[in-house]
Amino acid sequence: MRKTDVVRTDKYSINKQKGCKMPKMKTKSAAKKRFAVTGSGRIKRKHAYHSHILTKKSNKRKRILASTTVMSNADARRVREMI
Repeated sequence: MRKTDVVRTDKYSINKQKGCKMPKMKTKSAAKKRFAVTGSGRIKRKHAYHSHILTKKSNKRKRILASTTVMSNADARRVREMI
């Protein structure tokens, strides 16, 4: 393939011979640090309110906040676009 066969624009490059678009969606760094995908394809997330001011929270509440949970489907769709 010659160098002139590929046309570059700011969002994608088009291969003249095949006529296909190749989107280049970057992964959001913040999203890949905060979320994980389970084996079944659902998104795992951490609970909020577990970073500071822990003295007034009960042990049970802190224990529950320390665990991970599965994200709701409405939010998971937005996160999937970022990952």
